[in-house]
Amino acid sequence: MKLLQRFYLVEVVSGLTLTAAHFFRNMGLHIAHALGRTDARGAVTIQYPEERRPYSPRLRSLHRLVRREDGSPRCVACMMCETVCPAHCIYIVAAEHPNPEIEKVPARFDIDLGKCVFCGYCVEACPEDAIRMDTGILEFSSYSRDGMIYTKETLLALEPAGADGRPTSPVPIPADRRP
Repeated sequence: MKLLQRFYLVEVVSGLTLTAAHFFRNMGLHIAHALGRTDARGAVTIQYPEERRPYSPRLRSLHRLVRREDGSPRCVACMMCETVCPAHCIYIVAAEHPNPEIEKVPARFDIDLGKCVFCGYCVEACPEDAIRMDTGILEFSSYSRDGMIYTKETLLALEPAGADGRPTSPVPIPADRRP
């Protein structure tokens, strides 16, 4: 290190200079826009939650289970999604399906979203295309850890997002979070 760098004064001044340059550039662009120049736009703050940023259509959002034509879950409880999950947040209990052509059905299918890392491995591993991450729901919270566990019924009630990426149905509220 050079002598001036050891005192950190040069580094502090260069950081302040960079910050001031961005501030005054954006301030000038905002003033020019207010005075009528439509091509001049400074840094824009998005007023969340009234305004939302456009999301990529490939964004992985809240999981959902896909139904068959008869209304039963498409999942055959093969346990591949549970096996491939790096966070071990999926828990499946298999049962016999009433239709003899279908071998198994999940009696219980839980996803602990408090542990989930939204990697999408479960979607890629599913041979039946029974689980998807296309609901468009990015905001979910709970007052307890148990509220972050989404059951089979909750996951079956979710719908895919619309063309604009917004959820088409509201998030179902689990029983422990209802007033």
